[in-house]
Amino acid sequence: MNTRTNRNDRELLEMLRRLDGGGYPAYKELRGAYAFPRFTLHVDHVQGDPFAAPSRVHVVVPAEIAALPARSYAGESRAIGTASFLTRQFETAVRRISGSAGGGGLGSGKSGTIAIDAPGQSVIARTSVMVREGEVEARFTVGLPANGRRINGRAAAKMLLDQVPAIVEQALIMTEHAEAHAEPHALTDALTTAADTNEDADALRAALTEYGLVAFVANGAVLPRRSGIDDRPLEQGAVPFVSPPAFETTITLPNAGAVTGMGIPEGVTLIVGGGFHGKSTLLAALERAVYNHRPGDGRDRVATIASAVKIRAEDGRAVSSVDISPFINNLPGNRATHAFSSENASGSTSQAANIMEALEAGAKLLLIDEDTAATNFMIRDARMQELIAKDSEPITPFVDRVRALYEEHGVSSILVAGGSGDYFDVADRVIAMREYEARDVTEEAQSIAARMQTGRAREGGGPIGEVLPRVIDLTSLDPRRGRRAESVRARGRRAIEFGHGTIDLALVSQIVERGQTRAIGAALALLAREGAGSTANLPALLDRIEDLIENHGLDALDSRRPGDLVRFRRFELAAALNRLRTIRMAPLDRP
Repeated sequence: MNTRTNRNDRELLEMLRRLDGGGYPAYKELRGAYAFPRFTLHVDHVQGDPFAAPSRVHVVVPAEIAALPARSYAGESRAIGTASFLTRQFETAVRRISGSAGGGGLGSGKSGTIAIDAPGQSVIARTSVMVREGEVEARFTVGLPANGRRINGRAAAKMLLDQVPAIVEQALIMTEHAEAHAEPHALTDALTTAADTNEDADALRAALTEYGLVAFVANGAVLPRRSGIDDRPLEQGAVPFVSPPAFETTITLPNAGAVTGMGIPEGVTLIVGGGFHGKSTLLAALERAVYNHRPGDGRDRVATIASAVKIRAEDGRAVSSVDISPFINNLPGNRATHAFSSENASGSTSQAANIMEALEAGAKLLLIDEDTAATNFMIRDARMQELIAKDSEPITPFVDRVRALYEEHGVSSILVAGGSGDYFDVADRVIAMREYEARDVTEEAQSIAARMQTGRAREGGGPIGEVLPRVIDLTSLDPRRGRRAESVRARGRRAIEFGHGTIDLALVSQIVERGQTRAIGAALALLAREGAGSTANLPALLDRIEDLIENHGLDALDSRRPGDLVRFRRFELAAALNRLRTIRMAPLDRP
């Protein structure tokens, strides 16, 4: 896999001295591999200009040099936890040694920058650091130094021959930690904790189905975050989570042993309570718990089944040939909804489409907060039913479909409901949040529902029926732009520029890292190349990408082997396809 080594660090120094003062494009001579005493440096791509995107490099440290404990990579879960820990260590070492992750001020443009794509609070497979049985590989970028547009060879030598080796030693080599710290086992213990925590999180999620659960929140979990833009745990004032006795479940994990907390069973669950009492905080934790979290995050023993999808209204999104008839039918003008398309969907039609697209992709749990839902999609009360007859209302509200989703399709729902008690009639259980404490109020809610009849008529209609996949015309998945053969660029977590269009992912809340957006863009480009001129049903395309990553890793998406890709789920890939405004889909013919 690695580039053949035919030069060493001394030859790299001599080359940089020779190139000093030359035109910047001469840096391209650096491409190749260089043997250092304790690792190999690979220069994979050299930027063409000091103001361009920095150069891509990677280092490989043999296992016997890295001296990682064998248990740290014994299995995929532990290896991913270890890789996430080492990536954070690498980022810390960059800041310590080069001054900051933004650069060391070694010349014009991006000169002196050293950066790695480090994780936030989530622990997800990534290409920045990979731990394998025989080696540790770290991929990062460097801004090759320049004065104007002339090579600054001395500064480059300082960066590549002094700073990079020091970063590698401090971040990736455990023997160096042992020599540098008064407590030599502290870093090894922290690394082992990262591996243990990630293995336990995967085991916890895998156990949910066995226990008939869709989610689990351990006692003592810290759910509140510092702010809407800071995903770290709230430091002061956070109330540790405690399960209501009726929901207490104990699950034995491989490292932590028996862990007790609130198990949420399959079916329909309401989270109720007054404003600012923690309802949405609990749902947000469940939404993010489709991913593992780093030790100390507070949510590291919170797990939700991997097929959970957050659903919301999304005014203005494009919709292509989605069968929303289980929720919306008989539109004015006899407009059919078995293959509904719109360039500017309303709140209710977008939420209906989001649900049906999630089912098409294989979702088994829907997470909905009334604060971000379309009110008329969620409920029509008795007074509105009296004023506007059903034959004049095309929407069948979610309250009348939520049980059918579970009974016909095995799709559970967890809903935050602070304003509509009509959901008491259809809920299997009700959890009340009162001053951030969870309480079981199921019996009380059911008693209220039986005692206080609202007079509301059910509007459910017939069965939901089979959810059939749509067929994509892959010629409409076109990443080309002008003379460029392919133009795909991620814009943070919020958007992907794809050919002539932009895919708006701002409201797809389960994309939690920029690297996921980059990887989704790479997957879309791969599907376009592979499927040019053909058609395929959407679930089959999702299966194709999942199988490719599972068997060959994220590198299968991009032959350049970048270090900034992060694993995504099939649901976020489907979300990107569904929001590409140029996509052409057609419903599969019903038998």
